[in-house]
Amino acid sequence: MNEQTRQTLSDAIVRVRKRIHQIRDRKEAIGEQNTKSTLIDPILSALEWDIEELDEVCREYRRKPKDNPVDYALFMLRSPCLFVEAKALEKDLNDRKWISQVLGYATVVGVEWCVLTNGDEYRIYNSHAAVDMEEKLFRVIRISDPTQEEHTLNTLDLLSKSKMGEKLISTLWNAHFVDHRVKAALTDIFRNEDGTLTRLVRKKTLGLARSEIRDSLKRADIRVDFPIITTSQGSKKPIPSKEERKITKKRQGPIMLGIKLADLIQASLVKTPLELERRYRKIHLKANIQADGEVIFDGKSYNSLSTAAGMARKSVIGTRPGRKYPQTNGWTFWQYHDPQTGRFEEMDTLRQHFLEKQKRGEEKP
Repeated sequence: MNEQTRQTLSDAIVRVRKRIHQIRDRKEAIGEQNTKSTLIDPILSALEWDIEELDEVCREYRRKPKDNPVDYALFMLRSPCLFVEAKALEKDLNDRKWISQVLGYATVVGVEWCVLTNGDEYRIYNSHAAVDMEEKLFRVIRISDPTQEEHTLNTLDLLSKSKMGEKLISTLWNAHFVDHRVKAALTDIFRNEDGTLTRLVRKKTLGLARSEIRDSLKRADIRVDFPIITTSQGSKKPIPSKEERKITKKRQGPIMLGIKLADLIQASLVKTPLELERRYRKIHLKANIQADGEVIFDGKSYNSLSTAAGMARKSVIGTRPGRKYPQTNGWTFWQYHDPQTGRFEEMDTLRQHFLEKQKRGEEKP
């Protein structure tokens, strides 16, 4: 993103954020059309899309007269490359039928990228990904959150006319998809439920009994996470020299592989017991976080949000043969009631606050 485009987008985000706060402070319901004109159109314009040019931005787009319309279809060389489905600012985007509709239509038309937005929250999906609907989600940003300014700028820029032309978002998706699968595999190994990790460690530690290794692994704090990639390098980053790796390691300090609920509890971002909710396929699911970081669902205790979320989904849809429960991102599945906004927010919101808080702490002299 060049400096001029970046500044234009940054200014638009600030204006829209101010409007969102004003509307919410007045507790107004502005409806879908006003959401489009006052919140969404300014962002699309800042992203280099000419919203008055029909060959570039088509509203209420239908490929066939009988099709349900998509709020915005953005075109490159007269072919649609991005669908944007808009809802009113006051609407919660967790209704599965909304994204199911736009993803289904995009798949038929051949459009890879879709956005579901209420003018504040933007959810970006890859309709071509051969995975469950929840796993098609690429990124989520909230314009109203000033603590995520850089992430919001970088993510929205992927939807700009120039970046869509470069197909940078598809390159980053590939890295994201690989990281997601690798993380799931590592998480399964670290759980050590089938003894895989015990066997690997035993090969490197002759003389230790399996029971000793299992007990040691239970005491270990092993976490897996991947940074959000924001450049076209993806997994093709140049390999640094040995000296560069030493300098980077010294500058960065210890490597953090992930974040646990216990970290958020210790930082006072989660006050226990915290009740969690999720409406999934018309079923209202509830769980709660305990002081020790355990998550209680249906009377049983789980050591992570994702495991509890997987068991919650299993209670509704079952699971595939060979799996104990559907693979689920608990941070985006579970929601909590935010007393400051009066709305239900994803647990990932608190995780992002923790990261920002930690980053600010590390940057202090």
